[in-house]
Amino acid sequence: MSADRIALKGLRARGRHGVLAAERELGQEFVVDATLFLDTSPAAAGDDLTKTVHYGELAQALAAVVEGEPVELIETLAQRLADVCLASDLVHKVEVSVHKPAAPIPLPFDDVVVTIERSRV
Repeated sequence: MSADRIALKGLRARGRHGVLAAERELGQEFVVDATLFLDTSPAAAGDDLTKTVHYGELAQALAAVVEGEPVELIETLAQRLADVCLASDLVHKVEVSVHKPAAPIPLPFDDVVVTIERSRV
């Protein structure tokens, strides 16, 4: 397997995810980092976009998930985002982090992050 990676970091989208009713009603910004593991050499050899992952289209697909159907846990959201990344047969592994910087925590904090790694079976 190739060690090549395509990383999309800091993708921001508004979603209504969370356990609390206020989170579902008001929504908040989520930040997504996705690193896709794939072999980029075929794309590079032919300068061919069809042999790699189009990161612009990936960004739109990930944002649509964040903006879509609400879930209670960001762990669930991370899994849905990983599934989108693995939809491309070119991707053999993905690491996804979901940041929830406005989580309802009554203490000073910088961020809450859930990171998962999934591989094609």
